[in-house]
Amino acid sequence: MRTIAEINEKISRQRAVVLTTEELKARVVEIGVTKAAKEVDVITTGTFEPMESSGAIINLGHTDPPIKIRRCWLDGVPAYSGFGAVDLYLGASSAVETTDGEEVRERGGGHVIEDLIAGKSIHVKAQGQVTDCYPRATFETTITSETINQFYLFNPRNLYQNFIVGVNGGDRPLFTYLGPLQPRLGNAVYSNPGAISPLLNDPDLQLVGIGTRIFLGGGIGYVAWEGTQHFPLQKRLANRTPIGPSATLALIGDAKQMNAHWVRGCYFKSYGPSLMLGVGVPLPVLNEQVVEHCAVQDQDLVAPIVDFSIPRRVRPTFGLVSYAQLKSGRITIEGKAVRSAPLASLFFSRQVALELKKWIEAGTFTLTEPVSPIPMERSFLPQDRRTDF
Repeated sequence: MRTIAEINEKISRQRAVVLTTEELKARVVEIGVTKAAKEVDVITTGTFEPMESSGAIINLGHTDPPIKIRRCWLDGVPAYSGFGAVDLYLGASSAVETTDGEEVRERGGGHVIEDLIAGKSIHVKAQGQVTDCYPRATFETTITSETINQFYLFNPRNLYQNFIVGVNGGDRPLFTYLGPLQPRLGNAVYSNPGAISPLLNDPDLQLVGIGTRIFLGGGIGYVAWEGTQHFPLQKRLANRTPIGPSATLALIGDAKQMNAHWVRGCYFKSYGPSLMLGVGVPLPVLNEQVVEHCAVQDQDLVAPIVDFSIPRRVRPTFGLVSYAQLKSGRITIEGKAVRSAPLASLFFSRQVALELKKWIEAGTFTLTEPVSPIPMERSFLPQDRRTDF
């Protein structure tokens, strides 16, 4: 029906018809897939959820005399420095280092990234490896995003295509990457926003690939590669959506263009720091199948209910539950009504899709052809097959 070039031409003339995925789903109910496909050019999707497998590449610039940094802390948060002399990688889940006897502090890499994006000053302390070409042993200063060279997010694993629902069938509270799980099935927590989530609207990744331009943290980013733990071979329903964690993407984008409204450090009690991140993906309506996939509703999507009280890699489940049930605020597990709540912000997820829609309608954001598809045949390899432990 259309090509990306044709859609971009309409975007440049501000004549493209753009709907958020929620608007598209409602439109399909009203006029059907075929008519909607003829009417709509772009569908915008969004999510705002914790993405701890994220981080920032930072180049400080050289000192005089120069230093080869081998240990470094940004506001007390350790950054990786095992490559170029003044290149750093700050992981979102890296925590402030503490001395013996101190409680774990709540500040981490995600908070430092947020503050740098917000224009705040960050304290830097570095130790160097003294060499003939890098004679300096120590360095201490303050930086902002304006006083450093490169500052960009390079996230190894974002945008999970579906995830799990966490519960706790044990007798004590558990503190997890999904937040606190109350004992005896006291609550259920899910992290994926369901039918508005980007990759659940492109289940076979036919539209999203390496080089796809996206909304990332309030700026423009790109799909860089498949994400870590990418598992597209997950079992799927007849509508092609996976029944659990599946595809993931590695994302990249210039943090100097981002907005701290969409990039926020967070902390999970007794687990550690992380990063709440807004990501929006535009889906070009190239044919009717695009609209058919995007018409999926929360009642058509499921996630597994996983019991975190069993300390194993493969934990028992209480079966599958639909996102419509999860979003109702109550699910039933073995005859018991259990409160359910999202870890993702459904409100901000919708706002991401709306913001991206505005960019496209204004002609300031055009679409890209992927330079290569995301592999869809990756297996997931565990590390529990060894016999020497």
